[in-house]
Formats: sequence, C-alpha cells, structure tokens
Amino acid sequence: MSTAAQPAKPRPLVLLAEDDPALIRMIAKILGEIAEVVQCGDGMEAYEYLRTTEKALPKLIITDVMMPRLDGMQLVAKLRLDARLAQIPVIMLTAKGTPKDVITGINAGVRHYITKPFKQDDFLTKVKKTLGS
Repeated sequence: MSTAAQPAKPRPLVLLAEDDPALIRMIAKILGEIAEVVQCGDGMEAYEYLRTTEKALPKLIITDVMMPRLDGMQLVAKLRLDARLAQIPVIMLTAKGTPKDVITGINAGVRHYITKPFKQDDFLTKVKKTLGS
C-alpha cells in the first residue's frame, strides 16, 4: 500500500489594500502561512486590480480606511456596486475606532471591523473564519 502525498491544497487569495509599507510587510508575513497575498498601496490600486485581473478573484479583501486616492469606505462602496465583486467579504483594518466609525463600516457591508493596533491572534482568527478555514 503506497502512501502517496496528497497534492497541496491551494491557498486562498487575499487582497490587502494598505498604504503603510511596514504594516503591509507585517500582514503579508502573518497571512503568508494560510493565504497568497496580493498587496495594493491604496484603494484605487486595489480596485483597478480587481476590475482588470484575469486571475481568480480574491476570497477576502482586507483594507485600511484612510488611504490616498481612494479610501477604504469608497473602495467598499465601489465593490458593492459591481455584481462581480459585491460578494467578496471585506475586513476593515483601521485606526478609526469610534463607535460611529465601526457602525459606518458595518453598514457599508464589511464582515469585520478591526482597529489598529490589533492583536495578531484575533486578526488571524477573523481572517480564518472569513475564509472558512
């Protein structure tokens, strides 16, 4: 009886829209074990990637709120208007943490609203839950 290795399960694609290079590196490292991460420096870059990519769409989008060109709330609004992109879950990762900010994010349709600084374990748990893993 042979014990052939099972093919590796493909890692889900996660799109990260964040304008802080240090935070991009940190999140990419955190997620690197469980996902393939596409890094975008702001909401506009993320939206253009999503709109034009010929690759598979991401299983999750993680976005900051405060970014140049197109902020996270504007990005989510654009996603929700596009039938192809509207169902991709979004996690908002931001320094804007007032109750009003959280309610605005949830009302915009984000799955989780995480404030910075965040606990790595909590962040990873929410990502895994959203990805269904």
